[in-house]
Amino acid sequence: MAGYAKEPTVVSKPGFNAAEDGVALRTAMKGLGTDEQAIIDILTARSNSQRQEIAKFFTQEYGRNIIEDLKSELGGKFEDVILALMTPPVDFMAKQLHKAMSGIGTEEEALVEILCSRDNREVGEIVEAYEELYNRPLAEHLCSETSGDFRRLLTLIVTGVRNAQTEVHPERARETAEMLYNAGEGKLGTDEEIFNKILAHECFGQLRLIFEAYKEVSGRTIEQALRDEVSGELKDAMLAIVECVQSPPTFFAKKLRKAMEGAGTDDQTLIRIIVSRSEIDLGNIKRDYERLYDKTLESSVKNETSGDYKRALVALIGGP
Repeated sequence: MAGYAKEPTVVSKPGFNAAEDGVALRTAMKGLGTDEQAIIDILTARSNSQRQEIAKFFTQEYGRNIIEDLKSELGGKFEDVILALMTPPVDFMAKQLHKAMSGIGTEEEALVEILCSRDNREVGEIVEAYEELYNRPLAEHLCSETSGDFRRLLTLIVTGVRNAQTEVHPERARETAEMLYNAGEGKLGTDEEIFNKILAHECFGQLRLIFEAYKEVSGRTIEQALRDEVSGELKDAMLAIVECVQSPPTFFAKKLRKAMEGAGTDDQTLIRIIVSRSEIDLGNIKRDYERLYDKTLESSVKNETSGDYKRALVALIGGP
């Protein structure tokens, strides 16, 4: 992944005690009314592995399933955030992919955001989790829900063809850049297959070199070339890969912005990004958001959300 120092906003709590937290959560949910603030205070300030330990304690101590208890006590988008926090990250991503492909129509944007932003190892873990949860290969489900070059690109990504080697080869980058140029701007029509192959095969570090070399070869950026040469979902997917190669935090900052601008809020995307990046690089995303839009992520989220839902997201973002 791009060489940047990752700043999570949620880290493991020092001196963590699963029993203590478990008792406090049980108390917050027992009897009349629910103490939502206690649930927020505990679950947004623990790492996912610590939350799994609390869940285990719940089962051993009370013979109860914490997820079921939370579901029966909470509702709406607040419940969505809390259940997302309680799900192991890779299962959460697999569930989000499944949701994007279920029902009428496919949410291509969610597929792109999840699959094009991750390296080989991360995609491999999601593929495994998907098959375990749904007893169906992810590649097969993707094939039935997408088509054309877009389908081919996503299939290449999930079948793990991306080079797992992290060492980069500057001498090869120019050659590959020339191949891209010759497949697109350098001829009439576009050979999408070559674009697909290169963008899905090369590791992110190598792609960064290829994109730099592309500028020298063609005098334009790879983004400019893709916007001219490719269209539709395939273009979105390729541009997502390019952005994530250059800066994942910028990619996610733009996604968050898009989820909140205009009429209505895309809560699913908002929750997915804030929860899934909180233990990775939400600190970096926050900074990029402010740099790009001249306002804090926290203030934007506060404007778009309310109640316990808002409090939970703001707690994960961790202030300005």
